Amino acid sequence: MSSTGIPPEKQWVAGVGISKTSYAEVVALCRCWSEERRAFAGSARPSIQAHYICVTSVHGVVMAQDDPEIAKILNEADIATPDGMPLVWAIRSFGSRQQLRVYGPTLMLELCREAAQTGQRIFLYGGREDTLALLIERLLEKFPKLHIAGSYSPPFRPLTQEEDYRIQQLIRAADSDIIFVGISTPKQEKWMYAHRDCFPGVTMIGVGAAFDFHAGRTRQAPGWMQRNGLEWLFRLAVEPVRLWRRYLLITPRFLPLWAMQKLRSRDRIGRGA
Repeated sequence: MSSTGIPPEKQWVAGVGISKTSYAEVVALCRCWSEERRAFAGSARPSIQAHYICVTSVHGVVMAQDDPEIAKILNEADIATPDGMPLVWAIRSFGSRQQLRVYGPTLMLELCREAAQTGQRIFLYGGREDTLALLIERLLEKFPKLHIAGSYSPPFRPLTQEEDYRIQQLIRAADSDIIFVGISTPKQEKWMYAHRDCFPGVTMIGVGAAFDFHAGRTRQAPGWMQRNGLEWLFRLAVEPVRLWRRYLLITPRFLPLWAMQKLRSRDRIGRGA
């Protein structure tokens, strides 16, 4: 577990660096970064960029094959957690046998639990207004001491420059340590990357569907399906219109990418022998 603020090592999977990390390490790093932010607040130290964390699924890795911007964003992230079991299995196949899943919705709860104990301030960016109201209510039921410094539900369209500036002011005024961003992949990753100079020292975390899960708007897959890499099937059954393209056309491309990397790795070992 890191307590130095130094991000964990990454394993390359199909050209994307996936962090070899754990819930405990990410929570510790976020606490450390929050402490650093507060220690240097108001000092003459030059402004530092925000940290950002991507909870990365097979969907993101495959999109990165076609979009250099997404690849750059994922690879420059302080942490890109293995959010799905196929990525966990891939990392294990390349030598990190003990790697476990670091799932966005669970990570969000772990960070909220820590924030309630340490006084870290959180901001919620994303979701519909009614979803945010339910999410806040349920988070405070779980963690009564959690300090939710602010929230904002962005419109389902690109923001104007004026709107974006007002939102930046709102977030800065909230003096938040952690911003949870729940506007789906890849919009949330692009938003975090575009705003990394706007919130010095703050930690931004793209948590995808976690807002809807924790607000009770969308059902999560049973634990046994998550552990066995079948969450995609559950989510496809629950939201077929929205997710059919992702799970039937995009994510199946991951298997040959993984297989090709594994074969190249074996070839290098064979030549070295």
